Amino acid sequence: MSIEVRPATVFEDVARLVGPKMPTSNVCFCLSYRIGSKENLSLTGQARADRVRQLCEQDPPPGVIAYLDDEPVGWAAVHPRRDTSFARNRLIPHVDGLDVWSLWCFRVRPGFRKQGVSHALIEGAVSHARERGAPAIEGYPLDNRGEKVNLTMAYVGTRRLFEDAGFEKAADTGSVIDGFPRVLMRLDLR
Repeated sequence: MSIEVRPATVFEDVARLVGPKMPTSNVCFCLSYRIGSKENLSLTGQARADRVRQLCEQDPPPGVIAYLDDEPVGWAAVHPRRDTSFARNRLIPHVDGLDVWSLWCFRVRPGFRKQGVSHALIEGAVSHARERGAPAIEGYPLDNRGEKVNLTMAYVGTRRLFEDAGFEKAADTGSVIDGFPRVLMRLDLR
């Protein structure tokens, strides 16, 4: 099985991975950390999809997609932190003044889980950030200490996933998801 990770420039592939099942729904599309809360809450139905289509046309695009034989099977949101709500988030600390990139959301389609897609996504996100000059990349995963995590809440990844990719814990956060603390994991790209 050969997984290829590419920038998320094809809207239809992004929609297949993180879009709602019903196009008129007002959920997901991985916008909650991408754009301001006011804009996020105001976008409904087709306007939400149109906003994501715009993001796919920008450089850098909103993330990366894992493909298996040209079929989209996984998503990871990655972008400069300064352009996300993490820039203002009081629960996720700033370690220093570096213009870091954030990696905060993973989605692997059912039927493709436990096949290394998440590992390919994190590797692809790191490469994507490095190619665009990021000095470091950080994620804010759950520190579940090996305990079972509700798949819906595991979208931020786990500490182990980030450690397996070479990231190191840089700080604790004030954020908790599904009862597990989130930690700030960082990989220096310089």
